[in-house]
Amino acid sequence: MTGPRIVLVGPMGAGKSTVGRLLAERLGVAYRDTDDDIVADEGRTIAEIFVDEGEPVFRAIEKRAVHRALAEHDGVLALGGGAILDEDTRGLLSGHRVVYLSMDVEEAVRRTGLNVARPLLAVNPRRQWRELMEARRHLYEEVATAVVPTDGRTPEEVTRAALDALELTASPGGHPPDPRPEDVMANQVTRIQVGGTAGTDPYEVLVGRQLLGELAGLIGRKAKRVAVIHPEALAETGDALRADLAEQGYEAVAIQVPNAEEAKTAEVAAYCWKALGQSGFTRSDVIVGVGGGSTTDLAGFVAATWLRGVRWIAIPTTVLAMVDAAVGGKTGINTAEGKNLVGAFHPPGGVLCDLAALDSLPVNDYVSGLAEVIKAGFIADPVILELIESDPEVARTPAGPHTAELIERSIRVKAEVVSSDLKESGLREILNYGHTLGHAIEKNERYKWRHGAAVSVGMHFAAELGRLAGRLDDATADRHRTILESVGLPLHYRYDQWPKLLETMKVDKKSRGDLLRFIVLDGLAKPTVLEGPDPAVLLAAYGEVGQ
Repeated sequence: MTGPRIVLVGPMGAGKSTVGRLLAERLGVAYRDTDDDIVADEGRTIAEIFVDEGEPVFRAIEKRAVHRALAEHDGVLALGGGAILDEDTRGLLSGHRVVYLSMDVEEAVRRTGLNVARPLLAVNPRRQWRELMEARRHLYEEVATAVVPTDGRTPEEVTRAALDALELTASPGGHPPDPRPEDVMANQVTRIQVGGTAGTDPYEVLVGRQLLGELAGLIGRKAKRVAVIHPEALAETGDALRADLAEQGYEAVAIQVPNAEEAKTAEVAAYCWKALGQSGFTRSDVIVGVGGGSTTDLAGFVAATWLRGVRWIAIPTTVLAMVDAAVGGKTGINTAEGKNLVGAFHPPGGVLCDLAALDSLPVNDYVSGLAEVIKAGFIADPVILELIESDPEVARTPAGPHTAELIERSIRVKAEVVSSDLKESGLREILNYGHTLGHAIEKNERYKWRHGAAVSVGMHFAAELGRLAGRLDDATADRHRTILESVGLPLHYRYDQWPKLLETMKVDKKSRGDLLRFIVLDGLAKPTVLEGPDPAVLLAAYGEVGQ
C-alpha cells in the first residue's frame, strides 16, 4: 500500500513533531505534520481556528488535511491529537504503520503546562488531559501498529523504540538532525538564582515553557492549603491552578481580585485576608499569585502581612511582571497619596516565568513590559539594547527570536542587584531609573496609564536630566529616544502638568526629606544618584518631554 512509511498518532505534547523529524532523518525520508499543513493553508493558528470557528469546523478542516497528506506523502507523517476521532480517518489508517506515542498524566502536565496555544487544555490541564485520554485512548490503540510509551524517555530513545517496534532499519549514515530552535526552547528551562540577604532565603526564578509541573515542588509537602490569587481576566487560569492543586492533595482555594492597579488597594487586601481566615490558613500554607505585576504585588503583600509572613510563589503572566514585579520581594499596594507607599519586603519562595503565557498577551501590554527590559539595558546590560535595536519590530512580539534572552537578561540584572541589596538601602535604587517621574505620571492619570508607558516617559526625562546636569553624553541620551520610540513606547507627557508632577515626586519613596533624588546615568550602564537638582534644570529637562 502506498502512503507514509510511518504515521505518528498520540495526544498533544507527546513529542510527535520531535520524534517524527528524528524518524525521518533515520529513514532518509521527508517529514510532514498535518497541523503545520492546516496553519499554512488557513493562515492562522489552530488555537485561533478553535476560538473563531469552534471545534466542529476545525475537525472538518483537519479531516481534509489528513486525507490529503495520507494520499500524497511517502515519508513520516504526524497527525494532530484529535485526528483519530473521525471514523473515516481511522478507516484510512488501516494497513499503514501507525505508532501511538503514549504518556501518563503527570508527564502530560509537565509538557503542556500553562500553554494557552493548546485550546483543549485551556482550563484544567490535569483533568482535561485525563478526560481527553479516556475518550481517545481506545481509538489510538485501535489504529496503532505499535504503542511506544514516552514517559521518562528522551526523543532519541523513543525514536529507537519506534524503529524496533516496527522492525525498521535506519538508512546508512542516518543521524539525528540538529534540533529546531523551537523544540529546544520548548524543553529548555533556565534557572536564575536570587541570593538571600539577612533574614531571607535564596530562591530560583525559572524561565521557560511548560512549567506547571514545577509548581508542586516549589510549594512543598509541608503546606496543607494553597490560595491562588488571580485577576478577573485570568479566572479560568486561576480556577485551573486551584483544581490542579486540589487533585494533588492540597486544600486549594482561588481568590479572584480586580484587574490591574484596581487590585492594589487596602480594601482588596482585606478581602484576601478574610478569604485566608475563612480557609483556616496557617503559617505553613502557601499563597500563589498568578497574573501581571499588580496581582503579584498584591499577592506578595498579602503573604507578607498574613500571620506576619507566609510563603508565596509568583507566576507572572506579563513581561512587566516577569522582569520586574515578581523578582526581588518588593510588595505593596497603592493609596490615594501615591503608588506602593504601603508595602513590605517579602521575597517569594520561587518564581515561574512560563513564556507560553506571553503568546496571547495584547501587543500594548507586551510593549509596555519592554520599558523595564530597556531600563535593564541602560543601567546594566547593553546587550539588551543591541538585541532590540537589531530588529525593533520583531522585539515587539513574543514570537521574536530574542524573547527568552531579553527576559532572562533582564531578570539577571534585577537578581544581581536585589541579591546584594534587598531593602533599597543602596545599589537597588538604580532599578528606579525612570520611575520617579513615571510614578508621578501614573498617579496623575489615576493609574489608567500602563506602567511601562509612564516609565518610558520617565526614562526619557532622566536621560535629558542627566544630559543637562553634565552627567550623560549626547549619544547615549539620544539613544533613549531612538530605542523607546522604535518599539512604540511614548516619549512625551502634557507640559502643563509639571507643577502637579513635581509635588507628587516630592513625596515619592525615593526622596529624602525635602531633597528630590533621581537615578541618572554617568554613561551607558553607569547609573548614579542625582540629589537635589537645580529646579531650573528639572524644568529644562521636562521641557524636552512635555508637549
